[in-house]
Amino acid sequence: MSLNPVFMTIRSLGKLIKTKQISPVELTKIFLNRLQEIGPKYNAVVTICSDLALDQARQSEKEIASGQCRGPLHGIPYGAKDLLATSGGIPTTWGAACFRDRCFEYDATVIRKLREAGAIIVAKLAMIELAGGMGYRQPNASFTGAGINPWDLNRWSGGSSSGAGSAVCAGLVPFAIGSETWGSILGPANHCGVTGLRPTYGRVSRFGAMTLCWTLDKIGPLCLTADDCGLVLDAIAGFDSMDPTTSKKTFRYDPSFFRRPFRFGIIRNVADEAEGAMRKNFENALQTLSKLGTIEEVILPNLPYDEIIRMIMFAEISSAFEEFIEEGRVAQLTAPEDRYTPYTRMIIFAKDYIRALRLREVVCREIDEIFTKVDVLIGPSRPTCAPKLGEDFPSALRGNIKDTMGAIGNLAGIPAISVPSGFSAEGLPTGIQFLGRAYEENMVIAAARAYQDETEWHLCHPPGLT
Repeated sequence: MSLNPVFMTIRSLGKLIKTKQISPVELTKIFLNRLQEIGPKYNAVVTICSDLALDQARQSEKEIASGQCRGPLHGIPYGAKDLLATSGGIPTTWGAACFRDRCFEYDATVIRKLREAGAIIVAKLAMIELAGGMGYRQPNASFTGAGINPWDLNRWSGGSSSGAGSAVCAGLVPFAIGSETWGSILGPANHCGVTGLRPTYGRVSRFGAMTLCWTLDKIGPLCLTADDCGLVLDAIAGFDSMDPTTSKKTFRYDPSFFRRPFRFGIIRNVADEAEGAMRKNFENALQTLSKLGTIEEVILPNLPYDEIIRMIMFAEISSAFEEFIEEGRVAQLTAPEDRYTPYTRMIIFAKDYIRALRLREVVCREIDEIFTKVDVLIGPSRPTCAPKLGEDFPSALRGNIKDTMGAIGNLAGIPAISVPSGFSAEGLPTGIQFLGRAYEENMVIAAARAYQDETEWHLCHPPGLT
């Protein structure tokens, strides 16, 4: 075929399938070949699911040919972060060498829902070991090696969904599923110049996913566009009796939802937390957003947002991995700091955890009040561009520079989406995030879509990969 499906949106690929310009089997083979040939270059892949993928592709082909189309994801390949359980002898490693051969006999709910939507799993994607919960400080904290950024092979792709970010950026898969506790979807999206959606807490079932923090973990897609993210979220959202934290509030992606003018809000001083190109490109983005609506400054209480979320994270991580830590199995991890940092978190006082939870209630109340005045809050997706490989993280990732929007968004469990906003002088992508009210993913996606309609940053891909 003359058409190149790499870097096409889900809608575009669906049209090719529907018009029989390409079959699900042909499409799956193209991405399987890219995963095999290009994936190792970026340390993006743990397991390629060739046999399963081709079986699913053949089934999709038969169903679509007989008029049984399951929806926009039918026949579309994807990759899943390797903390999601997969049956059929496909390992689920959690990014850790000690689990590299561990298999489950069931599928995570997200994997099952995507299968029911007709999507085709082609790979389990690399991640930071144990989703970064043991305290890593450098990119090489995974038995598959540091996630390499397709825009610059000397830079990191981001964590902990490193493989998902690299894979979508390099055109190894049309979309991927990642997870976020604090920054693990928006970070790789920012660093790799793709679009990443963190849904509302409880919007997507976590059954079959590795637990890092019970009250913070969320699962969401990384795609090429905000519209693609909406299509994927539509397939994976919903109540699940196997996960009592899931909400019974239904979600249906509404691509016609397009509120204009939008009421954009900026939290005072948040843009100042970003460095260099991140801040400059955000300020440039404001000029575009001013055409789409109003922009006003909002003020939140002066609370230690980063410190609150860290306290909750550290306490819940030490509980979730209590047996693993006490048995000394952290000694089998890759990153040196991951082998000793967990022990310090075992001595967090209950009173400090409870205080953090009480302050979290204040954060939730205050941020919800803000959304009576604005539709979405905007800010840089991360404080910095992608850091270099082989070095400790810059201060922005160690806590010396704040990530207020990331902390607030994850503490309150509210949705956010990161979309590309430009490049640094070194050619590294930057992102802008849209943060919305709980369960208002359609609003968040609509704002991001409006921005992408006015810009072309999401159409830029690393040279030589098409």
